[in-house]
Amino acid sequence: MAGVTDQPFRQLCRRLGAGLVVSEMVTSDTRLWNSRKSRLRLKHDGEPEPRSVQIAGGDPEMMAEAARMNAQLGAQIIDINMGCPAKKVCNKAAGSALLRDEPLVAAICEAVVQAVDIPVTLKIRTGWDPENRNALRVARIAENSGIQALAVHGRTRSELYTGQAEYDTIAAVKQSISIPVFANGDIDSPHKAAQVLQHTGADAVMIGRAAQGRPWIFREVDHFLRTGEELPEPPLTEQQQILLQHLQALHAFYGAEHGARIARKHVGWYLQTLPGASEFRRDFNRISDAEQQTLAVAGYFNRLLDGDLAA
Repeated sequence: MAGVTDQPFRQLCRRLGAGLVVSEMVTSDTRLWNSRKSRLRLKHDGEPEPRSVQIAGGDPEMMAEAARMNAQLGAQIIDINMGCPAKKVCNKAAGSALLRDEPLVAAICEAVVQAVDIPVTLKIRTGWDPENRNALRVARIAENSGIQALAVHGRTRSELYTGQAEYDTIAAVKQSISIPVFANGDIDSPHKAAQVLQHTGADAVMIGRAAQGRPWIFREVDHFLRTGEELPEPPLTEQQQILLQHLQALHAFYGAEHGARIARKHVGWYLQTLPGASEFRRDFNRISDAEQQTLAVAGYFNRLLDGDLAA
């Protein structure tokens, strides 16, 4: 979710029912924090609490220093990434590549926990590949190292995001440790969230890709888990309002020019199931002016509301 869960998106998800949001992954190499991308990822001004910041790296001392510096910058939870399957992360012996080195997992967890006086959480996958599922051992290492909560994605690194997530391993992890466990992977509806919680016994679900273009999924899940009732899809007028607010937040956060580029992927996600979206996106992706983007989105929804765009 790097490049997606920036500050504007996190604030929107919290407003729409997410109980906790986690920042984009930040490298533990603080020498690289002077880049524009890193500076923006390290900004947490005005964010609702608790503020959770995710760090990635393969060196215990560097991870500890990154944790300390993020705590000084306002982080209230440090989240260690050992789940990212991206090649550029795994090639640096970080993310889910760490699952192949259990002593290093322990060293990193212990170093980070000892470096800060705020809670430290961990995100993992079930293992490196289906023949090497070691999530149970890693979970026990994490708990013994002082990790306060564990999120588990129901795939190995080699599976990336293909096939279907499996939840038996998450259930086994939940049975083997006493700290909170968050179930992750393919949770894309309130019913799926309830099924996964029932199957795994997990304390919470973590939603990533299903929130792209549909940030109201969090309030839908929350409402269903509390009441057993499904919320209807937000009316087009509310979807228009949410997207326009998201656009304005992106333009303000990144600046008009860069924000306009970032906005294109988000607009594509919001509109992917709506009538006339393909043609509109082709035109929208050529717009580089922030104000023109806002006018274009408003106009598209107005045509939908007027019935000028048929399914």
